[in-house]
Order: sequence, then C-alpha cells, then structure tokens
Amino acid sequence: MSIPRRTLAVVAIWAATRYLLLLCVFGVLVVPGPDVTSDVHVIYQGWSQVLGTGTYPLDDVTWQYPPLAALAILSPAALPFLDYATAFFALAFLADLLVFALLMYAAGRPGKSSKGAWMWALGVPLLGPTAYARYDLMVTAVAVAALLAGARHPRILGALAAVGALLKVWPVLLLVRAPRRALTTAAVCAAGLLVACAAAAPGALAFLTFQRERGTEVESLGALVFQVARHAGWRGRVQLNYGSVEFLGPYVPLVSALAMALSVLALGWLVLWRVRFRGSPRPSTPADAAFTAVLLFTTTSRVISPQYLLWLVGLAAVCLVFRRTAMVLPARLVLIATGVTFLEFPIWFSHVVAGDWLGILLLVVRNGLLVTASLLACRHLWRSAPPPRASFPSNTTRATARETPGSPSSNKGAGLRG
Repeated sequence: MSIPRRTLAVVAIWAATRYLLLLCVFGVLVVPGPDVTSDVHVIYQGWSQVLGTGTYPLDDVTWQYPPLAALAILSPAALPFLDYATAFFALAFLADLLVFALLMYAAGRPGKSSKGAWMWALGVPLLGPTAYARYDLMVTAVAVAALLAGARHPRILGALAAVGALLKVWPVLLLVRAPRRALTTAAVCAAGLLVACAAAAPGALAFLTFQRERGTEVESLGALVFQVARHAGWRGRVQLNYGSVEFLGPYVPLVSALAMALSVLALGWLVLWRVRFRGSPRPSTPADAAFTAVLLFTTTSRVISPQYLLWLVGLAAVCLVFRRTAMVLPARLVLIATGVTFLEFPIWFSHVVAGDWLGILLLVVRNGLLVTASLLACRHLWRSAPPPRASFPSNTTRATARETPGSPSSNKGAGLRG
C-alpha cells in the first residue's frame, strides 16, 4: 500500500522543521536577540528545585500558573539520565510529536482533512525556538487531544479540559460549546484536582494574587497606546515587572482596566452566542467556538507573550481537520501572525522595547492580524449558529385536533399552516 504524496510531504516538513528547532534550542544554530531558552535553564529549573521541597514558589511573583503547572515544571525528572534543560526540550519535542500524530490520525478518518496537520507542521516552527522553550506546547497538546476526543467522548473532553485549565487556565474555554456531560465532568475533575493540589503542597492558589498584579506588557494590544505616546512626551518607562517587560507610569492602570473590560465584553458575546445557538451543531462547531474564544481572550489580554500563539495554532489546526469549518481565513491570519511574532520576539525585540518605528510596525502588523482574525472568527461563528426555532400556531391547532375527534382539523394533513 503506497503512502500518498501529501502525507509524505507533511511528515517531511514536520521532521525537517523540528530538527531545526532542536538545533536552535541546543545552541547549534543561534537566533538573533535574547536567549529564549534562559527561562528553562534558570526560571523553570529554579522552580523545580523549590517544588521538589514540597511547596509552591510562595515568594516568587513570576510564579503565575495554576497548581498543575508544577507537573510540567517537574516533568524533566522523568528523564533522570538527562540534565534538566535537555530533558525539558525532549519532552517538548514529544508533545509536539503527539499533537502531529493526533492530527494525522484524525485526517485519515472519513470527512476529515490533512489541513490541520499542515497547520501544525508549519505554525510551530514559525514561532522559532520559543515553541520548545516554554511549557505551553504541553498544554496545547492536552487541548488538542481534548477537542479531537470530544466529538465522540464528551466526558474525556471535560476531563482533559479540567487538566488543561489547571495547567494554564485558558483550556477552560474549550467548554464554550461542550455538552452538559463534559461540563459536569470538567467541574468534578477540576474540584478534585484542586483539593489534591492544595493538600499536597502549600501555596497552590498563590498564582491568583500574582496574576492580579500584572500590568500592560509591551507586546500587547493596549501597549500600542504607550508605544506611540512615548514619542509624544508620555512620562512612563519600560521595566521588567512580574516576569515580563511591561509599561509602568501614568494611565497604565487605565489601559489595563480597559483591556480587562474588553475581555469581559468578549465573554459576554460568547455567552450571547451560546444562548442563541439552537439545534444540532456542525461537527466543527466545538472546535470553532474554542478557537474563537481563545483568540478573543488572547487579543484583548494585557499580556500577549509569544508562546500564546502556540495555543491559537493548535486550536486552528483542530478546526482545519474538519472540512466544513468556518475558521479557514482566521486560521491563515493566525499563521501569518505567528511568523510576525518570531520577528518581533526574539529577533527584533530590542526595537519593540525601544519603541522605534520598526518595533511599532511589527506590533501594529501582528496585533492587527489578531484583531482581524478575531472579528472574522466572531462573524463566522455567529453565522454558523442555527437561528432560534419559531413557534407556529399550527402546534396548538394540532393539539386541539387530537383532543377533539371528528373536528375538521383532525383530518390527515390539516393544521399544517396556521
């Protein structure tokens, strides 16, 4: 049995690009800009040492992750024959391989497409070595598995969404169009895991306080206000704050509050869409809704770290597995935005921090692509929802006819038009 050329092509692209990514994270190929692997060598490894003592990093404001993130940070211990960083990169590679295998398997089923595998094969390397130097790839693997399994097994969707949410919060949005069984399972699993984490080590919920103190990060949509305002005499500064490079100074709290307000509006729109939705969804609807939700919250966030694009690439890939998805154009825009993000960080990050014309241009293009993709995704998702069912007077007529034998309306075919 011969293997189709398209299958061989996507496998070859995946293998070649991952080889280059591994060369980058191991320092064989040097990417201009700051060393993106320092988080693994310094921060992650430091956290692992603290977690190994039986407590969460209580005094480290850069620890801003839900309690199950400890598993991702401690996971390199599963490969004791490797040093911490090497083991972490190896596990990131395996998570990448798992996602690709799931998408390829899904593409082989009736009515499915290999476009999702192509999206993943091309999208991850477009982010550069950052893809393998953050644990977001592992979280994305959980999210992809949840959505692909959810069509047939809602409880698996719920359980994996709960695990993902306790790894990095955003996978809770996978449940936007989930059936009730998935929601119930997610709630039970999340509650059980939270209790277990709190009992296992102190400080399981410390991340909530640290997240609340975040400001406006220099790469976010709101940061464009200050990137331009600096050239008009705005008296603020750029500073490493709570683990990211943020703007500090006049009006920053206001812009941060507006960003959170936009996120609340996005949530309200999603609730309105969910209430409006009636009838049986398309096979792609749960994935389309999850992709739209994560896209909205990423775009409106006070912080748009480069690795956030991995979430969008993964969910877009799941959407493209379905031939009738409404997210083809938003997915393509996300793919382009991922490539621009690699230019913005790490290659020309110094220009972003300095706020010169190149840095501002990169942010305008990248964030503009995300805004456009968000609006298009909302439009397509809204149009994909079946309209509310109308009630017809004939229903009452038919009921009356059944209760009154011999009436003219009880004749076969009568009462169909009100």
